[in-house]
Amino acid sequence: MKPILTDLDAVNTVIRGKLHSDVPLVNQIAEYIISAGGKRLRPVLVLLMAQAFGYKGEKHHELAAVIEFIHTATLLHDDVVDESSLRRGRKTANALFGNAASVLVGDFLYSRAFQMMVGVNNPRVMQIVADATNVIAEGEVLQLLNMHNPDISEARYLDVIRSKTAKLFEAAAQIGVLIAGGNDDAIDAAGEYGRSLGTAFQLIDDVLDYSGNAADIGKNVGDDLREGKATLPLIYLMQHGTSEQRTLVRSCIEHGDEQHFDAILTAITSSGALEYTRKEAQKSADTATAAIFSLPNSEYKGSLLQLAAFAVDRNH
Repeated sequence: MKPILTDLDAVNTVIRGKLHSDVPLVNQIAEYIISAGGKRLRPVLVLLMAQAFGYKGEKHHELAAVIEFIHTATLLHDDVVDESSLRRGRKTANALFGNAASVLVGDFLYSRAFQMMVGVNNPRVMQIVADATNVIAEGEVLQLLNMHNPDISEARYLDVIRSKTAKLFEAAAQIGVLIAGGNDDAIDAAGEYGRSLGTAFQLIDDVLDYSGNAADIGKNVGDDLREGKATLPLIYLMQHGTSEQRTLVRSCIEHGDEQHFDAILTAITSSGALEYTRKEAQKSADTATAAIFSLPNSEYKGSLLQLAAFAVDRNH
């Protein structure tokens, strides 16, 4: 993301400054999770979209940090709900500091993000981000309801992805265009790009949970199965596998059983489930690319197109 390296440095400066709290444990946990790095994809969308529409100013730095704080808060809460022990190649905050502290610091990051939005003083930005945060919370609950349910349909699963994961991508892209003065059509197109990009990323994450390397993906391979999540590869296998495979998948999802991970992996691979999921991810990436086709050519548009390609062609 060479075109926005300077912007990213500015965002990191904002993040460091806004993390401060008079409560030492808040500083410690927030710094721990933020310093783990990550791809910073959602802040990148704010920056690239704003620059692609010729934005002049510094509010995109503040809003990129807002998006990262909201994302980080969801990670803290997710890891508690999922009882995860590894993220981005390090122990999760809940594994180190406990569930209660992780949840409360997640709340701190959420509230700090909204404090920062008030400072930007743009009601429509606040509406987009507030609505997105509410949809994400609904997606989290929907995923919880789907846990250990082997009868989840592909359509219902995609609804969860669009709510839980893709919605923040969508909001990030939209507010980047909004602060740059883009019209409603441009904001809608940016939202389509972000939504489709986020969907592609999540589907490839589903693939990597069965084909990745823990050192590359930064979490334990097979976590989805252990948590009883019926992700798209498993849903496909339930629809197209043999009766024996379906029985095995059903049992593993219902009981969160990873003891049969090798057998599940063999079945997923032989059934074509991973290839199918990759193709669906590619469709979403293609939709993202088409959404910004009419944007004037620039290095920022080029980076957005590269990001859509990267969403599918990656190993982490």
